[in-house]
Formats: sequence, structure tokens, C-alpha cells
Amino acid sequence: MNIENARKFVYRNARPLDLARWQFLFENGSRESVLKALAAYQNMDGGFGHALEADSWNTESSPMQTWAATEIIREIHLDEREHPIIQSILGYLENTKYFDGHSWNNTVPSNDRYPHAPWWSYVPAKEINYNPTASLTGFILRYANPESEIYRTAQRLLKEAYAYFKENCPMESMHTASCFAELYEDLSECEMAAIDMKEFESLLRVQIRHVLTMNTSAWAEEYVCKPSLFIHSKCSRFYEENRELCDFECRFISETQNSDGTWDVTWDWGCYPEQWHISKNWWKSDIIVNNMKFYRSMQG
Repeated sequence: MNIENARKFVYRNARPLDLARWQFLFENGSRESVLKALAAYQNMDGGFGHALEADSWNTESSPMQTWAATEIIREIHLDEREHPIIQSILGYLENTKYFDGHSWNNTVPSNDRYPHAPWWSYVPAKEINYNPTASLTGFILRYANPESEIYRTAQRLLKEAYAYFKENCPMESMHTASCFAELYEDLSECEMAAIDMKEFESLLRVQIRHVLTMNTSAWAEEYVCKPSLFIHSKCSRFYEENRELCDFECRFISETQNSDGTWDVTWDWGCYPEQWHISKNWWKSDIIVNNMKFYRSMQG
């Protein structure tokens, strides 16, 4: 694997946020630089927009774009509960009109006013969707003041989400499954025992195996589910039973890198070609960071 070519591509092409992530993860860069770059995507209401999730160019705040911000906060292990970005996110989640009392909207109407991938077109919810609600619930329980109203709301949402998960496991959506895995990680991190964690772990084992793409010949050309979506180190409770597939993903990363240091983007908007060309380039840097992060976590 050519790390130097990957590094050069990021330095030449990445958004400031992904460059800061690269520097933080691999070059002893500062957490503050990541947060400064992340803050540029935050709106006055505390939510995030402005194509933080690069497949939607909506400048207005949405739960999904705000979820993308929580992913960065988890990645850099920001444990400062009172940090202004975290407090603003909690305020947005508590007050946004895109929360119906049981879940946050997966898509919002304003998405349609901006270039976006078809999957982010607004679709009124006909049934509850726990992508990203399960993950946002975990974020709140991990970071909010236990005496706050939003924390009490999250306690209720946890019970609702877990009941849904038990009834519907295994689900077909890898992204919804990932949100439940993130909920599990957050609950483990804050040592919260409001639900049966052993049972949750057992169900997640079944869920993860169900959505992983075992047909590895499809990985190079299709948008597939890989172990790295769920497993971030060899310490993961889900590593051992997926060890062989994790090893394959490492080989896949090593063997499929392009000469410019990138990996292929295996999805396409099929619309807004000019904006997609830009977003595709953004995604290449994100994929570089994520591939390098997973590869490194599996070494040793």
C-alpha cells in the first residue's frame, strides 16, 4: 500500500475537515484543528448542513447531517461534555422540528432544493426509521447531562429503539444496523445498563453477520457492507467471529489502491453531474482516511 500517495492526495484534494482528520489520526495533529474545521458546517440552530455528508449539499440543518458531525466527535474521542459543539448539537436535537417525539427525520424537505444523491430526496416517513435515531440516542446518553430533558427523552427512546431492534433483528439495512451498533458502543462507553447488554450484544452478532457482504468478489465494484462499518479494532467484541473477513478487507485495501493513492468510489448519484464530480472527489479523501484507519487498527 502506498501511504505517501494517499497522503499527497489528501493534502491536494481533501476538504479542510478531512485533512485535519488525516493529520489528527496519522500525523499527531490536534483535536482542536478537527473541531475548528467541523464548526464551519454548523448552523446557528446547532445543527449541521453545508454538505458535511457529501451526498447532500443542503446548507440547512438536518438530523442526518448532524449525525455526521457526531461521527467525527466519536472519531476524535472528544470527551468534553461541555464543549460548545456538543452542547449545540444537543440543543438542536432537542428543539428541531424534525423530531416527532420518537425519531428524527432521515430526510428533510429542504434537501430537495439543493444538489443531492437520490437517496437523500425527501420522503415523508411512513414508519419509524432508526437511521440515524438509534445512533443519535446513544450520542445523547453519552454526552448529555443526566438531569436534562433531552437525556430523559433519550432514556425513553432507548427502550423504544431496543424493543424495535429485538422485534426486527436481523434487519436488511446495513446503515440502520450500524446505528444500533453505535448505540451499543455508546452505552458500553458510559456503562449504562438500562437494557440487557448481553442480549443486545448477541443480537448484534446475528445482525452484523446478516448484513456483511460475504461475496467478496463484489467488493470492488458494488456498494457493499464490509467489517469496517462495525469493527474498529481487534478489541471489538465482534472481531473474533469476523476475523477472516477483517483480514480479507485489509488485503483488499492493500491490493485495490489506485496509483494516485485513492480507492474507487463505488456509488453514483446519476444526477447533478457537476456537483457529483466535486462530491466524488471529497469522498475519495474520506475513503482514504477510513481505509487507512481500519488497516492500521488491524495491524499488530
